[in-house]
Amino acid sequence: MSDVLISIEGKVGRIRLNRPKAIHALNTGMCAAILDALTSWRDDTAVEAVMIDHAEGRGFCAGGDIRMIAESGAGDGSAARDFFRVEYRMNHALFTYAKPIVAFMDGITMGGGVGISQPAKFRVATENIKLAMPETGIGLLPDVGGGWYLSRLPGRMGQYLALTGHRLDGAECLALGLASHYLHSDALEAAKARIIADPQAIDTVLENLSAPSPDARILAHRGAIDRLFASDRLEDILAALETDGGEWAAQQLATLRTKSPQTMKVSLKLLLDGKAMPTFEDEMRQEFAVASHVVQRHDFVEGVRALIIDKDNAPKWNPASAEEVSDHLIDQIFAPLAEGEAWTPA
Repeated sequence: MSDVLISIEGKVGRIRLNRPKAIHALNTGMCAAILDALTSWRDDTAVEAVMIDHAEGRGFCAGGDIRMIAESGAGDGSAARDFFRVEYRMNHALFTYAKPIVAFMDGITMGGGVGISQPAKFRVATENIKLAMPETGIGLLPDVGGGWYLSRLPGRMGQYLALTGHRLDGAECLALGLASHYLHSDALEAAKARIIADPQAIDTVLENLSAPSPDARILAHRGAIDRLFASDRLEDILAALETDGGEWAAQQLATLRTKSPQTMKVSLKLLLDGKAMPTFEDEMRQEFAVASHVVQRHDFVEGVRALIIDKDNAPKWNPASAEEVSDHLIDQIFAPLAEGEAWTPA
């Protein structure tokens, strides 16, 4: 059975993620197949819109094939770079696509799942969604355009999400603009059938089937997030959380103490740079250079060991503290790649 099911139904190109045992985590072959489909449909007048969802099982997409990337990173990193190159080309193709795309984020939507849903014009959240960029917990970075999307969220929300890996529910995704519509999961089949019947009416279909969303709980902390995560220096954020004295700040500090200091600093710079990126292509070029460097560093291999392989949840980060992560180290991680190695769009 194929890991991704690609078909044309009516005048809709359908992309269905189909790796249920891995919560539809993306591998190189899946990204390549999606990119090929998008390329073939681009000038095909028989395809008027594109729909992305998952086939069997729970979750929309749990991210990328982390084990493979870590095994590659522990070696020469070439398979990891191949994956990122194809994945980011797919992300860029989605972002620049002229035809409307609708993504149904029903369930876990993390990392790579954020990367394939956020470029879509229509992003449907349900009561089942758990959207997050949890990469700092495994020593990776909020990539697949995270530097672009997160830096454009209101206030310091993006920095908060990038550092903590906080999981958003459907109401929160809608309130922050990460979802365009909120539907109950039992309305999804009707929505898909109506879109296939009339791809020109996606907006109307989703509006008509939208449900009232609950209160977005994260907005209650908006002021605290803007104040405590105000700085682009990790040391300042940690100090602000330490001196706050409140229970919520203490919880966030405890969360950050479990994350890779190196990756948290990488994330802050990624968002700082991302906000000023002229184009999404520039963003992907930078993220590819950063990811290429990060996957071969200690923290990523160690983070995957601790959280995914051994599951002892006790990673030994190196450098171990924010103060020990030098500006020079961050500059090395952000160094552009040589001409022949740099990322290019498809």
